[in-house]
Amino acid sequence: MRPLQRTIVTRPTSRVSSDSLTVLPCATRGAGTRDYKGKSRLSRDRRGESSAWGGGNSSGAIGGGVAWVCCRYNCFVAETVTRDVPTPTQPAEGIRRFTVRQRIALRIIIWAGYWFIRLIGPTLRVSISREEGAQETLGQRPLIGSFWHSCLIPATYICRDLGVRVMSSNSYDGEYMGRIIHKFGFVAVKGSSSRNAVRALLGLRRALDEGWTVAFTLDGPRGPRHKVKPGPVALARSSGVPMTTLYAAVDKAWVLNTWDRLIIPAPFSCVLVRFGKLIPVPANATEEDVERYSAELQDSLDRVCRFAEENVGKVGTEEFPISKI
Repeated sequence: MRPLQRTIVTRPTSRVSSDSLTVLPCATRGAGTRDYKGKSRLSRDRRGESSAWGGGNSSGAIGGGVAWVCCRYNCFVAETVTRDVPTPTQPAEGIRRFTVRQRIALRIIIWAGYWFIRLIGPTLRVSISREEGAQETLGQRPLIGSFWHSCLIPATYICRDLGVRVMSSNSYDGEYMGRIIHKFGFVAVKGSSSRNAVRALLGLRRALDEGWTVAFTLDGPRGPRHKVKPGPVALARSSGVPMTTLYAAVDKAWVLNTWDRLIIPAPFSCVLVRFGKLIPVPANATEEDVERYSAELQDSLDRVCRFAEENVGKVGTEEFPISKI
């Protein structure tokens, strides 16, 4: 009797298209296919089969682009990656693990930050100002927004409940800030300019395709302060969605002695929000064009920041009336 033959599909060690998957035959009967009691290992090896697709721990990558995949009936097959595609680093999924002390502090910071913004926000006197060619409404979408980390607190309250997707770092600071803004209707997309940037940009691109606005705190998570990073320009080029800039200046606030000079508004203070004109980036933009648009984004952020700081004292006048938000 001819031995039965089965076919398995092995997965490459990097993310490539389905046309590079290798189909290899594996004999279902032969030496080493039965355990020491003479019983079939079918039920045990079914668990091993799921690991060949990344669901278990019996497959892994080794040097030289070769992966060893545990298939059914304990038959190991060597797989050579045929495409020279680098293997992306996959971050740990789910809630980040912290020490007990950090978790306790995390809960305190989250609830304290949430209730502070919730109680102080309604007392703020906010005026919204726009450059010519800027977005027409606060909730206009989809757009790619950029602002400085220092005005994160007033911007969180002013742009609440709009479903904005925000890139949030995997650091401890990014964790509690992401959870605080989530309570105000934002959606944190994990990643930063220094870690998991590609993964985060893909998540933001998907949000743009679904019609949501995305936002960057461009000098986060650790600076340098008030310096633009290339993420928004690259995202605008690939998606065709224009960039926008904003800054929120506060006349009475506590300024922390941190790298970003974080602004904490005092109760009943005045806030001037300035929006810059929209900046579209063509899909065929070259690398030189990307540098030019990055410089334009930097100039726009510096301009709206300077304007808001110089005119925040005029909030409540005829020139800058109080806005309903």
